[in-house]
Amino acid sequence: MASILDEYEDSLHRSVSVQQSRASVGIPHSGYVNARLEKETPIFNKQRIDFAPPEKINSLVVSSNQLCMSLGKDTLLRIDLGKPDEPNQVELGRKDEARVYKMFLDHTGSHLLIALNTSECLYLNRSVQKVRALSRWKGHLIESVGWNKFLGSETNTGPILVGTSQGQIYEAEISVSEGSLFSTNPDQYFRQVYTLEEESGPAPVCCLEIERGIEGKFFIIATTRKRLFQFVGKVPEGTEQQGFSSIFAVHADHLPSFREFPANLGFSEIAFYTPKLRSNPRSFAWMMGNGVLYGTLDYSRPDSILSDERVWVYPPDIDITVNKPISIVLTQFHFLLLLPDRVKAVCTLNGQVVFQDLFLEKFGTLTRMIKDPTVQQIWIHTEKVVFRYHVQRESRDVWKMYMNMNKFDLAKEYCKDRPECLDIVLAKEAEHCFQNKRYLDSAKCYALTQNYFEEIALKFIEAKQEEALMEFLIKKLSNLKPSEKTQTTLLTTWLTELYLNWLGILQGDPSQRNLYLDTREKFRTFLSSPKNKDCLFNNRASIYELLASHGDTEHMVYFAVIMQDYERVVAHHCQHDEYDEALNVLSRHRDEKLFYKFSPVLIQHIPKKVVDAWISMGSRLDARNLIPALVNYSQSASTQQINEAIRYMEFCVYQLEETQQAIHNYLLSLYALCRPDSLLSYLEQAGTNPNRIHYDLKYALRLCAEHGHHRACVHVYKVMELYEEAVDLALQVDVDLAKSCADLPEDDEELRKKLWLKIARHVVQEEKDVKKAMACLSSCALLKIEDVLPFFPDFVTIDHFKEAICNSLEDYNKHIEELKREMEEATQSAKRIREDIQEMRNKYGSVEPQEKCAACDFPLLNRPFYLFLCGHMFHYDCLLQAVFPNLPAYKQAKLEDLQKKLAATSQPSKSHHRPKDADTVSLGKGQQSREQIKADIDDIVAAECVYCGELMIRSIDKPFIDPQKYEEEMQSWL
Repeated sequence: MASILDEYEDSLHRSVSVQQSRASVGIPHSGYVNARLEKETPIFNKQRIDFAPPEKINSLVVSSNQLCMSLGKDTLLRIDLGKPDEPNQVELGRKDEARVYKMFLDHTGSHLLIALNTSECLYLNRSVQKVRALSRWKGHLIESVGWNKFLGSETNTGPILVGTSQGQIYEAEISVSEGSLFSTNPDQYFRQVYTLEEESGPAPVCCLEIERGIEGKFFIIATTRKRLFQFVGKVPEGTEQQGFSSIFAVHADHLPSFREFPANLGFSEIAFYTPKLRSNPRSFAWMMGNGVLYGTLDYSRPDSILSDERVWVYPPDIDITVNKPISIVLTQFHFLLLLPDRVKAVCTLNGQVVFQDLFLEKFGTLTRMIKDPTVQQIWIHTEKVVFRYHVQRESRDVWKMYMNMNKFDLAKEYCKDRPECLDIVLAKEAEHCFQNKRYLDSAKCYALTQNYFEEIALKFIEAKQEEALMEFLIKKLSNLKPSEKTQTTLLTTWLTELYLNWLGILQGDPSQRNLYLDTREKFRTFLSSPKNKDCLFNNRASIYELLASHGDTEHMVYFAVIMQDYERVVAHHCQHDEYDEALNVLSRHRDEKLFYKFSPVLIQHIPKKVVDAWISMGSRLDARNLIPALVNYSQSASTQQINEAIRYMEFCVYQLEETQQAIHNYLLSLYALCRPDSLLSYLEQAGTNPNRIHYDLKYALRLCAEHGHHRACVHVYKVMELYEEAVDLALQVDVDLAKSCADLPEDDEELRKKLWLKIARHVVQEEKDVKKAMACLSSCALLKIEDVLPFFPDFVTIDHFKEAICNSLEDYNKHIEELKREMEEATQSAKRIREDIQEMRNKYGSVEPQEKCAACDFPLLNRPFYLFLCGHMFHYDCLLQAVFPNLPAYKQAKLEDLQKKLAATSQPSKSHHRPKDADTVSLGKGQQSREQIKADIDDIVAAECVYCGELMIRSIDKPFIDPQKYEEEMQSWL
């Protein structure tokens, strides 16, 4: 143990000194500068139990934190280690000289068997205080018990195996009844199933163990002084309670498999180790005469579960004739041997004694050592003292042992939480792989260590192992932190250079084709790695330079795609006349800016495909930005190629419903150049409403005039409402077209007549067609024969106009008759109105003396009043007060003005020296003015009843209280 700790300490000191001497250059490494050795507690930490037994200790057993101790002749002490202050003492109740020979405690700590030296056996359950004798067991000296860990419970052991000193193996079952303490004998049955023999005859059954493997297979291990037997068999499903007789019956005629050693201790003992989270043991150690046989347990093997067996031979200081071992205990990585005066711990990995603990003579001779399998505590006792060992961090140095055995995976497994040790293991593994020329494995391990980066890189360079160097750099790169940007850039650039060099070498060798493809795939994986993306993007200029220096255009394009530098990719394809590939890149990544940039080049070579790509982009492309490419293309292309430009413009106008004037104007120019028929249909489809037309009217007019498309010009004139120009131009094309233009100004009859006169003059003077001129008269009601006659020459006879003149005279007669009828109807209406006025003047109403004002409820006749036809009556002032607020502002102002004038006419004159004639004249004028003013006031105030007229209807949505006076009104109610 001391040598291992010294080696561990030296290795750590070396690690610290190396890390402290490193300079901060190249790739940084997080060394363990602060690592230091702490004083660690021993793996096996001994503790003396503060317990002074009143009598000597005969036997001690522990299981599931339950400790049972035999003291003296007749006393049994039970202690629950969870409650050590509450011991329980039980008396065996023996009057004879019988003494405890051995005790056996099951895995639950519930069932205790006490074997006496008188070949008797007692039973004690944890839940009771009384010891019961097992009558069927009498006459047998019990040496070992194999407990049933699969069917046992706190009240029933299930089928168990019992070994005697005479070599017999018995099957038994003990049960405690629930109704009373014991309603029947606790031992249900006790029957022999087998006898173990050595070469000299039957031999004591020193140990028994029952284990269950896979598929219901049971393994029973039994040992004598020199032999280790294995019984293997299946117990039929559902018959486990019937015991193990069927397994032993198979070997009734022949011996089972066994291991035998020549030396003899006089006894043997086997120990097992079971991990905490497992139900089956994982390893074993059998102490016998020649040493200790230890190994692992493999439950998948058909006939024997013992595997990886090794024998640890007793060293010279252990003489089986003088100080032979007494007990053995197995832990995860050690087995402990109990000698009369000491304890030795041997590592199962390398067979070295790593711990030795010498006991003082005052404690007496060591009697027995036992381990509690549930809590992994080891107990040792003499006749006077009890000791306990705690196993602490047993695996602390296991990594170093595995490392020295070159079992690096296991070594790394046991130093995961100790990075300084893991670094040592990785460095040792890397060096081991390098020496064995496993360079790739070595590179992977070196990348995980904290060793000097430059030294490792030079090591692979000197060995000319570029592939391993690349692997080392890749792994090192993957372990860098995001903050180490400089180091990441260095490694990324170096790896790119190495990959390109390696690919260049392999590409020239046809025999290395497969390796080239594999390396190329690795390089592409490296370039497309998400972890390297940011670094490659930030340093893409350098990577492009490297790729260019090696002439690797294939990977330059690949890298540009990864970097989403599609402009470079498309430019590359265009430079190499790979126009289809360039368009595929544009279509795949749908970048509008790239379309705008490269469309002028692509449309010169693959116009149809380019237009298809534009159409697939839909509204994502702004057609205005593509017009320059189309203009350059259409100027040098044929009519068939221009059709592609028209196809895209039509898609924009009719499918995308573009309203941009530039697009419509360009489409117009293409139509005017190549498709005149489509030009007119387009103009007609656009309509005649200038506000809903998207092309420039003046541009369209000039364009159509330049190309001589007169019908299109006429249509544009009509849209611009230049009807005279439209008719003048239409007359050059078609008279019917001119007629359709002449009827357009529907609201301006004068203009319509003028336009039709233009048509008539053209027909008469240019075409000299009298019949067509007469047809014009019938087409327009505004034209008369007298309007057209001046256009005819003097030599035309009247016969051509006879019918037209007659029709004109008839129209005049009809018009005169219509005027006469209207005059008569007007005379009758005036007569009826005068009669109604006279009737209204004679209309009157009567008012009773007791009638009251509808507004103030005071007698009506006290003041001037109004009487309405509906029957409502109001005082003059009450009606004025009700009507005034609801009048429009201009009527309110007029009413106030009339009231002022009325008041002024009612005042007496202040002058007393006016001539009499003048006064009379003035009075007459004032009287007449006063009556007129009152009439005007009546027209405003008494136009309708305030309760029955429209005034009441208009005021229905007005609040009862004026909002401006609401606060004042509310305060008045408080």
